[in-house]
Formats: sequence, C-alpha cells, structure tokens
Amino acid sequence: MSISLSRRGFLAGTAGMIALHPFSLRAATNQAHLRIMETTDLHVHVFPYDYYGDRPTDTVGLARTAALINDIRAEATNALLIDNGDFLQGNPMGDYIAYERGMKAGDMHPVIAAMNTLGFDASTLGNHEFNYGLSFLEKSLAGANFPVVCANVAKKLGASPREDETLLPPYVILDHTVTDGAGEDHAIRVGLIGFVPPQIMGWDRRHLEGNVQARDIVDTAKAYVPQMIEEGCDIVVALCHSGIGAADHADGMENAAIPLAAVDGIDAILTGHSHLVFPSSNYADFSGLDVGTGTIMGKPAVMGGFWGSHMGLIDLMIERDGAGWRVLSHTSEARPIYERDADRKVNALVESAPAVLASVQQEHDETLAYVRRAVGKTDAPLHSYFALVADDPSVQVVSNAQEWYITQMMVGTEHEGLAILSAAAPFKAGGRGDRSITPMSPSAMWRSRTSPTSTSIPTPCARCASPGPRSRIGWNALPVCSTRSHPAPKMRLC
Repeated sequence: MSISLSRRGFLAGTAGMIALHPFSLRAATNQAHLRIMETTDLHVHVFPYDYYGDRPTDTVGLARTAALINDIRAEATNALLIDNGDFLQGNPMGDYIAYERGMKAGDMHPVIAAMNTLGFDASTLGNHEFNYGLSFLEKSLAGANFPVVCANVAKKLGASPREDETLLPPYVILDHTVTDGAGEDHAIRVGLIGFVPPQIMGWDRRHLEGNVQARDIVDTAKAYVPQMIEEGCDIVVALCHSGIGAADHADGMENAAIPLAAVDGIDAILTGHSHLVFPSSNYADFSGLDVGTGTIMGKPAVMGGFWGSHMGLIDLMIERDGAGWRVLSHTSEARPIYERDADRKVNALVESAPAVLASVQQEHDETLAYVRRAVGKTDAPLHSYFALVADDPSVQVVSNAQEWYITQMMVGTEHEGLAILSAAAPFKAGGRGDRSITPMSPSAMWRSRTSPTSTSIPTPCARCASPGPRSRIGWNALPVCSTRSHPAPKMRLC
C-alpha cells in the first residue's frame, strides 16, 4: 500500500518537534515564508567572555547567538543570515588583531572566520569598521565568504550617488530559491543595500580624509533603490547601520532609520548602531514606529541588540504573481541569548556553538595572553568604586597615559609644546553592580584592567595597606582604614 503525504501534511505532523513559524504552516501554492536573521554590533564578541574582567559571561558572544541559528532556520522553510555592521572593532580581541598581531594580505580575521563558519549571506559596514584604517579593513574583508555592501561611502563622488565610485559595492542582488507551500521551488531576487552614518568622516578623519567621502543615507537610498528594482529585485532589504531617531529627514543625519524606511521600494529594514532592541518598549513613543507590529513607517524592521545579545528576526509571507513577489504579511522580533530573573541574575538561554568557538580558539587564547601581560606597576591599590562621584585613581591612570602618549606624538611637529587636555570617563564604575567595578591590588597593572587573581582581593587602606575596615575617603576616592588617621594620597590632575 502506498502512502502519499503532502509537504503541508508533513509539516503539520511534525510541527510539535520543529515548532514551525505560522507562515511556513499557512503558505499556499505560490506563497512562501522568507525569514531574515540579523546580527548587529558584534564588536568582535565571538566568545562569551569578558576580556576586561578576565572571566566568562553569558550575556555576549556570536557563539551563543549561533546556537539560535539552527533552531531558527528549522522554524522557516527559507532563511537568510545577515550582519548589520560594527563587527571588526570593539573589544581586546579586536585591538590585539589590529595592534599586536596585525593583518597581512591573506590573513583571516577571527570574526570573519566565525561568520564564515555560520554561513552568513551578506553584511554591511558599521562606523567602527573604519577605526583601524582602510588597509586593515580591506585585508579583513578579503577573507569573507559573503558579500559586504555599503552604498554611501565613495572613493570618488560623482554628480549623483549612482555615478559614485563606491568603496564597496553599494548593493548586492542574491539569486535565491524559495520553496512555496506546495513544495515547489521558485527563484527570487533579494536585494540588499547597506548604509553607514556619514559622521564617519569626523569620527575617523585621520583614516578617511582625502581617501573617501560619505553621502547622506536617505538621498543615497532614493538614488539606488529604483536601480535595484530596475535590475529585477523582487524584495529590497535595507541594511541600515544607523539608529532609530527623528522621523523627519535632515541632511547628513546619523540616526536615519525612520526616513530611510519611508523610501519607496524598500520592503524591510535592519537597524543597529544604537545598541538597543527593536521592537521593544525603548521605542514606544517614537513617531513613525509601531512597536506592536514591529514596523517603521509601516515596513517590517528589527534591531538585534549588541555584542551578540539578540538575534533579530523578520518573517515575511510573500506571494508570487505575474509581476514577481510581494509581501503579504510580516512579523518582527529580537530573540535574546539570556534573560534576567527578578533578582537581576543572568540566566543563559543557550549554550555556545562548538564550531564557532573552534574557529577562533587560537585568537581567543592569544588575546588572553595579551590582556594578561603586565604593562606597569602601582604601589597603591586602584579601583573604581566611587568614580561616578569623585576624582578617581583608576580613571586618572588612563588620563595620564593618554597625556603621555599624545606628548610623544607631538615631538618634532608644529604642535610640540602646546598644552594638552586629557579627558577620561568612568565606563566601569561603582553603582552598576559588582561586575562594573574594577579593583586592582598593589602590584602589576594589566591590559584587562584587572589581574587574573585580583578580583577577590579586598581593597586595602591606600596608605598602610591594612585590610581592616575603611571609614575615611580621600578626595581622589582612595579608601583609608578607620584605625589610622592619615589622609589618602593625592594624584596630579591633567
């Protein structure tokens, strides 16, 4: 006896195991479910590791986000995996590769290796991709097994964006195959166009001035999107490494996601840059947004957090007609890799993907050796317990180092001898939880801001090193024990 089972019957029968998205279950003949997965603002966070504190963490890492990918792909009949920029810089591994190991022609950057392992379909540039210079960027991208696009950065400007000599291809059209609800395969052309804040020209002026120029995001989109449609795009997705800001367009705006979404021809938009999550209550009162439906100017949109904290998802139900494909309905969400309980304790929702860890294991080990290397010595304890409310020695060390470094750079130039102002901020300081405090015992100073053995050492008196109770605080926030009557040592301010 023969048994005939349709694709829809099979999917319905196995839905309990696979937990298919409703679009995949409901798709009919000439209808298909297309899922777009987004990572954004990875900043070289591949391992779930805090290199500054020298300890594992459950809140970051592409290896953790990767654990979501197989399940997410299994929920959909058709899927694309896209990165939205800021992947090349942002943690000690990135600095180690740029400043210590270097990138020669033919070298593989670890974050690119991890992305290749996961089979990314495309990426765009973020503003931090330019932090190490154009040569470093070019060598890093050379190892990518996926296209990287950016429409509004040009080596030479033309009379209009379409006449520019762009640094990278402005867009890519992926010839993709989708399976409809009847199990039939169909060709679809998905266009991906990338954008970066034009403010890069100021932020990385020393690398970019005289080499490239940047255009306004929205004006560039208005020029290129019609061309993409002319070339046969069925679906156009904007890879917008730009935040969600004002609804009204202003020339050169940094956070242009809302007016960009309003451009005719764009079907969906991936956002980032702001290190936030959309849809979420963060954007409840923004004009042009609907948090409930996950739309910007009526277009499906997502922002997937930062450092691998979330996987952004846009699900499209698309239908094929005589003119091509059109979007019938859509949903958006940002799926996290961890959650916090009522006591704010972090609970991991996924484990790391072993293949991703293995792809960067060597660079991870080398980075640990790099950040654990002593760079100096201190004869007084350093910490940042009170950095938000008083002058602070740990911040002062950074400020002094900056002043020293710039002074050396000025030697032999027209600026030698000029006064130097050094500013430093307490990014890791008291009041934000124990993991934001940076204690350091008297001894070596480390690149990771804390020695591998110092995290559990109680902070002693700043004068006599007594481990007893401290009651008096000097103006520079160094603790003084209650059994002595000596003041805390002062530090010179820049």
